[in-house]
Amino acid sequence: MAESKNDILESDEWKKAVDYTITDEDIERQMKLLGHMSPSKHREYNQTATIDNIRNWSHGCGDDNPLFCDPDYAAGTRWGGVIAPGMMIGSVNSPMKGDPPSEEIKALRKSLFRGIHVFVSGSTWDFYRPMRPGDTIYSYNGDETCEVKPSEFSGRSVICTRKDVKVNQRGEVVAVYRILRILTERKTAAKKGKYAAIEPATYTDEDMAAIDAVYAAEVVRGAQTRYFEDVVVGDTLGKMAKGPLTVTDVICFHSGGYGFVPYAPTVGRLAHKNRQRIAPFYVKNEQGIPDVAQRLHWDPKWAQAIGNPMAYDYGVMRENYLFHYLQDWAGDDGIITHVHDEIRKFNYMGDTQFITGEVVGKREENGQCLVDVMAQFVNQRDEVTVKATASIALPRRGRMAMYPEVPAGLAEEAARMMARHWELSKT
Repeated sequence: MAESKNDILESDEWKKAVDYTITDEDIERQMKLLGHMSPSKHREYNQTATIDNIRNWSHGCGDDNPLFCDPDYAAGTRWGGVIAPGMMIGSVNSPMKGDPPSEEIKALRKSLFRGIHVFVSGSTWDFYRPMRPGDTIYSYNGDETCEVKPSEFSGRSVICTRKDVKVNQRGEVVAVYRILRILTERKTAAKKGKYAAIEPATYTDEDMAAIDAVYAAEVVRGAQTRYFEDVVVGDTLGKMAKGPLTVTDVICFHSGGYGFVPYAPTVGRLAHKNRQRIAPFYVKNEQGIPDVAQRLHWDPKWAQAIGNPMAYDYGVMRENYLFHYLQDWAGDDGIITHVHDEIRKFNYMGDTQFITGEVVGKREENGQCLVDVMAQFVNQRDEVTVKATASIALPRRGRMAMYPEVPAGLAEEAARMMARHWELSKT
């Protein structure tokens, strides 16, 4: 066996892994792909919702809401059984069949932004119906926007918004998920070292007791209906804690089903095959072992190599924490219809997030009674790491809250995509 190097950051392997750059050609190709929607061929860890994987996803987010986790309890709600927390829909997918892309589209996509680091910096969700056990989710997607910006973290960055239309086996639109992705050069970020001075958080017993007090005071509204007419602008949504962040938290989130698409981190022979498929995604660690670039979420050495002082969470983790916070406040009868979030800073190992929010508006629109809220995450350094807005449909006395209608054009498009899927499935 080869001897490990004391400083992997100085190895040729490491230097090669961070040497990829954002090119004008890549940007030009990305611009030409805007608006092109294609069926998603990806098979997620979960393709069909079940009582078990809904519970596991919820627990991976620290969410014990019985509407998601307890079939006996959920049977007595307006839903008649378990439903999934809305953002879980983003990580459930079965391959959708469709016509193959043209040769031009294939050429534009080939090795696009190869070796460039991508992280989620926010999203916008529109929800149209719940995902229930037995629902299989399909999707089609494409990039809507692409913008090149200077970045304090990594020099030049590319910011793209991808639209994912999530459809169930009946051809019904369940949600539309717009993901804000930021592409950065690993080498440039490492050289700039914007966050290099940040030290890992440490906690005294008194610090942990204060965090535990927040956890102990959290309330799941649940069966106690929150009525629209009782809500007042300025009302607080309460306070929730998440953290201190540990590698265990990341493992639990993966166990719920996140993080396997498109790179497919795998084990043994499957990993061997995956290394042949996407070799640049595997970078040797200090023991000389090829491992996934994705490990920056648990490997501090690799995180430091691309400009961060330590490993950090997935942005999608905090987005799901946000949904947990909002649903706890809304109760079983409330429906989160729209969420927009912006991830402003990293959440490093050891960081604690405190979530707060307030009601900023009330309105009646298209037969719905909507409450508009703002929320934010603040860490133990008093930095705002996430800012978000959301709309929640609440019941009036004598009238249930309902999901919004799917726009006609979107419903027709989704129905066409699924009709083609079923047609091709028969051949």
